[in-house]
Amino acid sequence: MDAHTTAGDPQRRGYWYDEEEDDSAITMLAAVRRLRQADHDLRRRISAGMDMNTTDLEALRHVIAHEAAEDPLTLLRLARLLGISGASTSKLLDRLTRSGHLRRTPHPTDRRALVVLATDHAHEEVRDRLAVMHERMLEAAQQVPPDSRRAVAEFLDALTEQIDEQSVPEPLTPAPRGRR
Repeated sequence: MDAHTTAGDPQRRGYWYDEEEDDSAITMLAAVRRLRQADHDLRRRISAGMDMNTTDLEALRHVIAHEAAEDPLTLLRLARLLGISGASTSKLLDRLTRSGHLRRTPHPTDRRALVVLATDHAHEEVRDRLAVMHERMLEAAQQVPPDSRRAVAEFLDALTEQIDEQSVPEPLTPAPRGRR
């Protein structure tokens, strides 16, 4: 066991998994949790460094990804991807337009709609802040033996599928009096 997978790790044993569970599988899940936390922390640091909130940064990420796929986002699709209201999306777009990161432009085929595009300034800022990290991530991926890469990708895809299929849980209920 390395420093990240000690037996005292509260996310490792006891709460979620029985002692009889496969130790190597639990070690993998603990690593995924650390990755997700590191990603969350990175997004907060990057958004703070760019003087925007994490939803603004996520919007910028979606817009750039859809541009790269030659599938520009309408305001409604962006709102759905972000899980926010149309009014909140309008405010977000106003902020990112004022800051010079996004622009609204007529939809290429639907004259009634607008699409959202990232500005050259936004592309430059994102590349400046993330290029080194993406190079290091590729280097880490290249350290995985080539014959194991498909299995790793399938494992991550299976976790993604499980997360995506998770329904919204019932709201938490207050504890009965005297059990707090």
